[in-house]
Amino acid sequence: MDIEIESRIVELTLDGEKRRFDIDDPKLPKWIDDKSLASGSFPYDKKMDEEEYEDQLKDAQIELVKLQFWLQRTGQRFMALFEGRDAAGKGGTVKNILAYMNPRSAREVALPKPTETERGQWYFQRYVSHFPTAGEFVLFDRSWYNRAVVEPVNGFCTTEQYEKFLAEAPRFERLIEQDGIHFCKFWLNIGQEMQIERFHDRRHDPLKIWKLSPIDIVALGKWDEYTEKRNRMLNETHTAYAPWTIVKANDKRRARLNVIRHILRSMDYDGRDDGKVGKLDPKIIGSGPDFLNGKQK
Repeated sequence: MDIEIESRIVELTLDGEKRRFDIDDPKLPKWIDDKSLASGSFPYDKKMDEEEYEDQLKDAQIELVKLQFWLQRTGQRFMALFEGRDAAGKGGTVKNILAYMNPRSAREVALPKPTETERGQWYFQRYVSHFPTAGEFVLFDRSWYNRAVVEPVNGFCTTEQYEKFLAEAPRFERLIEQDGIHFCKFWLNIGQEMQIERFHDRRHDPLKIWKLSPIDIVALGKWDEYTEKRNRMLNETHTAYAPWTIVKANDKRRARLNVIRHILRSMDYDGRDDGKVGKLDPKIIGSGPDFLNGKQK
């Protein structure tokens, strides 16, 4: 099994130093392996213990089932979107949230590239059709924020479309809030070396290789462009009614637990057991650009 890649050698700049990375080499370079977990100012030097993680995850997942029963009984609606660089852990986080929830009223939305018909519609239109109805719990693995980062970096939209989106997104999300939908936005943040390591893992794992595309390889050389667009997106679309929650996601276990805990603590559902929900880790999760920039206490 293989994928078509125009160039397997990627020119990178890390900490001001030029590097050449061969994605096809099965051995991960030491300069990546040594720095991957600590990259992006990650606050821990070890990943969370697996047994401890599984115990805490089970407690949190039981609370998610309780939340779902409450949504169905009250007719409340919940929706969250997950954004982040490729390999940030969006899909795995969504999978762990939904693992034991009833799929009849808890679902994932992961849309492919727009069709010709959708390209001729109002930009937000194809997303609105997937919004939750009464009692539903809906998670978007990528969302309308494609237009804020992925599309402008890769030339998939015009400058005019990009600027229009940044102006319209907060107004669009105000309508979501005003309609009474419980709404969360998550940015999963990983360091550059961690992204490279995860891409390398996908390239050499026959069960995960489908996750790697040629555009992912190209993205490795566009780290700074993605960073610039991410920063502007967060600054211009982080609002009181639809704030961005930032999650430092180099350790998938800590990231998943804190995302689930944030969701549970944002909802005042019947029978919530705060001891089972667990506490948020202020080193891992915070609100908006200030947390990402290390300014938030």
